[in-house]
Amino acid sequence: MVFDGIGAMPRGGPAASRLNRLFATDRLEYTDRRDVPDDLRQQVIAALDRGGARLGIHSRSAGLALSLVAGLERPRIMEIGAGHGRVSEQILRSHPGALLTVTDLDPVSVDRIAAGALGGDPRVRTDVVDATAIDAPDQSYDLVVFVDGFHHLPPQAACRAIAEATRVGRRFLVVDAQRPPTAVLLLCFPLIVLMMTTLALCFAPRSAVPAIVHDAVISLLRSYSRSAFRALGRAAHPGLSVEFPRSAALFGFLLTVVYTRTS
Repeated sequence: MVFDGIGAMPRGGPAASRLNRLFATDRLEYTDRRDVPDDLRQQVIAALDRGGARLGIHSRSAGLALSLVAGLERPRIMEIGAGHGRVSEQILRSHPGALLTVTDLDPVSVDRIAAGALGGDPRVRTDVVDATAIDAPDQSYDLVVFVDGFHHLPPQAACRAIAEATRVGRRFLVVDAQRPPTAVLLLCFPLIVLMMTTLALCFAPRSAVPAIVHDAVISLLRSYSRSAFRALGRAAHPGLSVEFPRSAALFGFLLTVVYTRTS
């Protein structure tokens, strides 16, 4: 499937200003690279895990997911790009009937999840899954969840991921960094970098801090705006509704997006 024209869309959306487009990059994060030691990549992932736990991102994302399957006794949920699997862990703890398929594109991360407590739960299946080509029948899940990883995908791949997630699932929940307005990027960028460095020092060994700050900055520059999320949804399928639950906003810098196929 080809999503005509969407590949050229800037992360700030179709109407993004020229200045906003300057705050963009194709540089990969350490978590996406295969030319760096896996130990370093895993240190970055571990720091994201600790930060997400202390800031409550994992638990609140799990709560959002469960609110979208409220009333179902045995909701079928797939998490893509699970990384450390903590969001799925929180879902299992909170819902005794939930059935989870926990996936990631990185086989090392999937192996770590499978070898841990999450992988040993009879309600859990682990698998290596490409979010842009999910090997599952239509409507296999009540919900597909993608937390803190959507920005890794360039526009055309992001569009494919939305199309796939809403094909195999009834709804698709994305929790990810929200692209700041141009003025914030222009005036507050040094302050943002300082804040990211301070947080990294709290959650990781000093040797990993440069890689973590690097990835945090790249995440910010590759994040999508609300208008971009809408455009991606339109391109993925004409029958998709796109919602931004106001009550679900996380910490101001994370955006929650819910895609639902209506036809």
